[in-house]
Amino acid sequence: MPEEPAYEAELRREQAYVDALFAKLDAERTQTQRRLDETLRQTGGTPQARTEREAATNLHSDRLAQLGSVEQGLCFGRLDFGPGSASEDTEETAYIGRLGLFDEDDDYRPLLIDWRAPVARPFYLATAASPDGVRRRRHLRSLSRRVTGFDDEILDLTAADQGQDLGLAGEAALLAALERRRTGEMADIVATIQAEQDRIIRAPLGGVMVVQGAPGTGKTAVALHRAAYLLYTHRQQLTTRGVLVVGPNSTFLRYIGQVLPSLGETGVLLSTIGQLWPGLDADGVESPEAAEVKGRLVMAEVLAKAVRDRQGVPDPVIEIEHEREILKLDRKTCAQARTRARRSRRPHNLARRLFVSDVLDALTRQAARALGEDLLDAQDVQDIRAELASSPAVAAALNSLWPKLTPAGLLDDLFAEREHLDRAAGELLSEEDRKHLESGRDAKWTPADVPLLDELAELLGSDDSEEEAEQKRQERVERAYAEGVLDILEQDEEIQDEEILRVSDVLDAELFAERQQARSELTAAQRAAQDRTWTFGHVIVDEAQELSAMDWRLLMRRTPNRSMTLVGDVAQTGAAGGARTWDEVLSPYVADRWRLEQLTVNYRTPAEIMAVAAGVLAELDVDLAAPASVRETGVPPWGVEVASLDEELPPLVAAELSAVDGGTVAVLVPGSRMDEVRKLLPEDDRLSVLTVDRSKGLEFDGVVLVSPDEIVAGSARGLNDLYVALTRATQRLGVVRTGPAVPALGGLG
Repeated sequence: MPEEPAYEAELRREQAYVDALFAKLDAERTQTQRRLDETLRQTGGTPQARTEREAATNLHSDRLAQLGSVEQGLCFGRLDFGPGSASEDTEETAYIGRLGLFDEDDDYRPLLIDWRAPVARPFYLATAASPDGVRRRRHLRSLSRRVTGFDDEILDLTAADQGQDLGLAGEAALLAALERRRTGEMADIVATIQAEQDRIIRAPLGGVMVVQGAPGTGKTAVALHRAAYLLYTHRQQLTTRGVLVVGPNSTFLRYIGQVLPSLGETGVLLSTIGQLWPGLDADGVESPEAAEVKGRLVMAEVLAKAVRDRQGVPDPVIEIEHEREILKLDRKTCAQARTRARRSRRPHNLARRLFVSDVLDALTRQAARALGEDLLDAQDVQDIRAELASSPAVAAALNSLWPKLTPAGLLDDLFAEREHLDRAAGELLSEEDRKHLESGRDAKWTPADVPLLDELAELLGSDDSEEEAEQKRQERVERAYAEGVLDILEQDEEIQDEEILRVSDVLDAELFAERQQARSELTAAQRAAQDRTWTFGHVIVDEAQELSAMDWRLLMRRTPNRSMTLVGDVAQTGAAGGARTWDEVLSPYVADRWRLEQLTVNYRTPAEIMAVAAGVLAELDVDLAAPASVRETGVPPWGVEVASLDEELPPLVAAELSAVDGGTVAVLVPGSRMDEVRKLLPEDDRLSVLTVDRSKGLEFDGVVLVSPDEIVAGSARGLNDLYVALTRATQRLGVVRTGPAVPALGGLG
């Protein structure tokens, strides 16, 4: 360690600079707020002026959101270029942070460089072998606005003062970050992104890129920082359409929820598959078997047949009483109308208009003949048709033959009524498959239902003609009200001077009506969350190997431009319908037009634990090698067989909590033992009891794995689940066995 006074003096200098940055940040925030307030106070003007005012409002609002989201770790690094002391010559120094700040009084000299800007690239890529002009790289550590420490790397080995660096060198900053205890929110790793991660983060926007990486290689961090980088680099292209980040579960989303906002990006929608139906958070529970059936691609055919099944014809005839006459709808007439509607290839609810129109024409002809069509003119015939269209009896007949359908209503009927399911499934699903769909589901919608709802929405379409008519009527009412108010205001004005502006000079009825509506300015991400048909500029999927075939159909609709970053590890696939190979998943949509990038260095899992996980990986039939761990802890994993969890598990867990010294511990259990184990252990903010699927994407200082044999036996991909469980730990691993040993674990269990 360097002498304390020198280190402390340098720390004070860095604190002074960071204080100046925050002063600049606060000043810009105040100025931006003032500009926003001034813009909002402006009224009236030409349509162009109103458009410019709205654009300015959005610009100032977005900047305020950015400035308010970087309180933690505003500045995290510094680059010193060339010879000499960079701390004495600011032109040779570049501070790196979460957004850019400039000195307007000094020809917009950069005070803080955005980490995504090209000039910041050496902060991630420079090495002693290829310093890229960098003499020293400094990693700043901070807590809110206080600089708590720094680590230095001297990259120019010929520099005269290379022995005077005041912190750690080489990989020290990365390893120090890895040794920090994990908390409930994901640690921000911007300052420790390495070369292979940076290359993926900055890859071109277009096309489908798959990032394959074993546990602990930083897949999730890469995905999130890629989202921020793309929004920065392609802002004009992506701001209007937004970026969708799909995670495996709500626990995972809470875990990463602060990362993107902390990078100054707020135009990203974070969602699970179960949240991609507007207004619904599908968190119901069903059997894995039912979820697997729902995820099969064949369900698209089942749903299409279910829709066609609701497009009926009479058997043999429907009689309708109208004006003391009996009108008849026969099978042939309705079959012809149905064929014409189907040939239009419109969705069900839109094709219904054609069916209804043809049937009404047929009924009108019958009614006209009964009244004596030779005595009727064209207007009389139109009146008869209008009467039939408003007849409850006719409406009931039409609804029985071709009803208006909703995705939720049809799907509910399909799973609740075995007769409907049998007709739709035909030869597509076995008897066992149908039983799975009928049973094992609670009253809530499940994540596997959302792709089916989305598929049905495509098949059914939305006949919103009535809603549009009502909206137009409401707009007419609001405009009439506004015109009345303005008229009253002008009548009340006693204007003696012609130069005094009237109300109508600065506020017309249309603008006044708009002001009366409670309209909120929503970001692209917020609008996307409310619109099922929204298409994104880019889609990022974490744990992509878990998605079913129907999940992929949903996501591909959200990105017709096929601009995607898919992050995952097929060795960790736990879902029965998940990916076996990336080619199998992607070939139906992009053929072979996708590229693979691999993360090969394990930053999370120490070598001692990875050696155990590698044994499980070797048992899996996948062509993947275990990643290389960059560190050792000196703490070997332990395993123990117990006769009673009640007596022996609590002290084992307590010992692990003590050993991690303020860190976090996860107890990973088979689903069947969740309630049992939770009752045995105390409530503690540092302790989590989870099933393996709920632990995906998460990390803990210590992991205690309970009953590994039951985890392996619990699903068709039990070894994959075991591999996931073993690789959640950053420091310590223990295995508690209650049954037969799992050979892949060697001597541990």
